[in-house]
Amino acid sequence: MVPSRSTLPTDLSSEILQRRAFAAHEALGQGGGLDGNLRGLVEESWLRSLTHLPNPSTAHARLFWSEEDLEVYRQAHPLAAVMPVIDRLLVQPSLDAGMLVAVGDENGRLLWVDGDRELRRRAEGMLFMAGADWSEETVGTSAPGTALALRRSVQIAGAEHFSPQVHPWSCTAVPLHDPDSGTVLGVIDITGTSEAVATHTLALVEAAVAAAEAHLSIHRLQSRLPGARRRRPAPTAGALYRNSLQILGTDHGLVHAGGASLELSLRHAELLTLLALHPEGLTADQLAVMAYPEDASGTTVRAEMLRLRKVLAQHGGDMVPQSRPYRLPAELVVDAVQVLSYLQRGAHRMALGIYRGPVLPRSQAPAVVRLRNEVSTLLRDAVLTDGSPETLLQYLLLTEAEDDVDAWRLALRVLPRRSPRRAVVVTHVERLEAELTGTSTGRLKFS
Repeated sequence: MVPSRSTLPTDLSSEILQRRAFAAHEALGQGGGLDGNLRGLVEESWLRSLTHLPNPSTAHARLFWSEEDLEVYRQAHPLAAVMPVIDRLLVQPSLDAGMLVAVGDENGRLLWVDGDRELRRRAEGMLFMAGADWSEETVGTSAPGTALALRRSVQIAGAEHFSPQVHPWSCTAVPLHDPDSGTVLGVIDITGTSEAVATHTLALVEAAVAAAEAHLSIHRLQSRLPGARRRRPAPTAGALYRNSLQILGTDHGLVHAGGASLELSLRHAELLTLLALHPEGLTADQLAVMAYPEDASGTTVRAEMLRLRKVLAQHGGDMVPQSRPYRLPAELVVDAVQVLSYLQRGAHRMALGIYRGPVLPRSQAPAVVRLRNEVSTLLRDAVLTDGSPETLLQYLLLTEAEDDVDAWRLALRVLPRRSPRRAVVVTHVERLEAELTGTSTGRLKFS
């Protein structure tokens, strides 16, 4: 499921390519633009990077999680199931080859980094480590972030990196796709010296990703076989997975249980969310009030719960609700609740990092509407209170912030006057101002 890659130069570390990349950095530093010195995909990535970062020198990775939070997130992530494959095919060989292997999630946040011990120590100096954000929005052009932005294999050598801090390094990255839906689950990266961008390195990583996708597909099929639940050993304290439910920015809840994933209908996602929020259990009448905007009987709820239980049972049964009252047999981590937890602890940047949009946007279930409003409102208040340019700009990328005139005005006030991103914000504020007044305002003057 890895897309075919475009033809790449045979030597990305060649003197001429690196000299052109250094020249492009010098041109930016002198206030100039890009003049074609870079490879096409690199130049396009730099242009995207400049919309988020005022200049390359400000492009630095940042730690996203505490060790405890990182471990919880890793255990719940689907990529946990393929780590034995990645370890066997890439990590172990890298120990003798002087390379690092990094595995990141679909947002460019590194979950695992392993390989040559001395190289790991050096890489930690630029925060190339588990728990750090290496998306294009944060560090600019790099193999992991750019591969995710393009949804394809990418190799970035030396000075082609947007951040000067990363110039001593080269890297190859390949996105890993969900074998069922085709969506990107994350990225696999090899980082090191010029050998990390050799042609055979790209072939090796793509082969490892293909093997990992095949492993994940087989793993899911086995979990759905009749009797699979009976054969599955009881979970231990160090179990690989935590059952989780994703309801942010989607109307089809995605439940992960026992290493497999299942897409739910909107109604089933609503019901499972409510049960996760109430581990003590809910009666049919209570669910009727919480899940249905119109009057609904307990009989209606019981019929829908029967269908939900059948769906989950066919999937493996790890999360089949019990009855009298309806309750889940084990904890179910809900991404929206994680956002609230981070906000309550003052970790609003971490909350923003995992926030993918409103809770089940089309849901009219009264309890879900309340949850949606609570999460969106608290997140917005935290971001606007923080007031930092980077946090605000990340928030403004959300669809729900597109018409938030107060947030856009605040971004305009806090952005440095010479920031290359200021023009985009000015244009957007002008449009919002014009819509509010019902007139064409022309160019507004913002100091």
